[in-house]
Amino acid sequence: MLAPFHDAEKPASRWRVGTEAEKFGVRLEDGSPLPFEGDGGVRQVLLELEDRHGWHSDREHAAGDVISLRRGDASITLEPGAQLELSGAPLTTIHQTCAEFRGHMAELRDISDELGIAWLGLGFHPLATQAELPWVPKLRYAIMKEYLPTRGSMGLDMMRRTATVQANFDYASEDDAARKLRVSLALSPIVGAMFANSPFVEGRATGERSHRLRVWLDVDPDRSGLLPFAWSDGFRYRDYVEWALDVPMFGFKRGGELIRNTQQTFRMFMTDGQGGHEPTLTDWQTHINTLFPEVRLKNTIEVRSADSQSTPMICAMPALLKGILYEESALQAAEAAVSGLDFATVQAARADIAQRGLRAELAGRELAEWAQQVLEIAEGGLERLSHLDRQGRDERIHLASLRKLVERGMTPADALLEAIDMEQPLLPQLLESGNARL
Repeated sequence: MLAPFHDAEKPASRWRVGTEAEKFGVRLEDGSPLPFEGDGGVRQVLLELEDRHGWHSDREHAAGDVISLRRGDASITLEPGAQLELSGAPLTTIHQTCAEFRGHMAELRDISDELGIAWLGLGFHPLATQAELPWVPKLRYAIMKEYLPTRGSMGLDMMRRTATVQANFDYASEDDAARKLRVSLALSPIVGAMFANSPFVEGRATGERSHRLRVWLDVDPDRSGLLPFAWSDGFRYRDYVEWALDVPMFGFKRGGELIRNTQQTFRMFMTDGQGGHEPTLTDWQTHINTLFPEVRLKNTIEVRSADSQSTPMICAMPALLKGILYEESALQAAEAAVSGLDFATVQAARADIAQRGLRAELAGRELAEWAQQVLEIAEGGLERLSHLDRQGRDERIHLASLRKLVERGMTPADALLEAIDMEQPLLPQLLESGNARL
């Protein structure tokens, strides 16, 4: 059980950044969400990408539907409500990350124009109700659909109406993973505020800056949140494993079948088996992927606290964390900055951050002040890393859009609300907005 984490360790020369960006597809004519099947559905989008751009389709089993694509080290997958996600390849620079995402959107552009589709980079679907959204036919989603509502009121909204940008970072050793996990957890509410971008629900402004962050406050507490055990200086891989062992499972696969197993924790499965089946390492790795904390430990450190974004801000999210986690002086500065934060303090601030974004307070300081400090640390780290593009610019250029907002004490949601007239139809304004349409 510890082996997947030890096996993932690699020297700094091999560190890469992987970025995952989700988005909502809507019909241009009326803003309705894309179905999974049928003309203009998201399955057709996948098949067109396969036919035109060299992607290869994946199915969960021989009789299953196309639910994902792969090409090299990148993949395109679907979230439960047909949110389309690019899981980018592990790349050396954020310049490459930006080029990868621009290329992805270029591949989508002709297909989307032909089908009358637009893509929105927001943290929560701004228009759709639950009833209007499809269900993607992935085996695990059927189990989650039944189980998660028993563990919190927002489980289905999390599955089908949220979208995020996540960034994945390597670690050199157990000690390095512990440092990066601890710092990333303490930074997660600050990052969440800086990238808050979901002020609309079902066509109305809620008064929140991130409804997505609000949703995550009421989703299965067994498998989400801020990992209180990981805040101590003595954190080891074993602590994460012990926590994961006591989280109820969703199920396990045998052949093309997913066997439901929500009544057992993985520890119980290890001890007792289930229906004549004994656990395998693949079952354990699958289980690890069904845990949803704000920062997740896998073969990478996965930072999960940001709403989905416009294209420039998609690049800003991994750039911000790379500047902190991959440069030693910046990591030390970030450790010092968050040294006074503990789990209870950060947890207590989460609801206010979802509501007020950078105007909320954390440990007696306004989030705008925290954001300025974190941004400066990241910019310093990127400057010292000095990964240059062809024009000789370092990766700080990818923080330019974020800096403009932070200097005004604004989130992307604030910029949206400033630009949109709620007395007018919302969809046309979202389609014209650089903070919404991709």
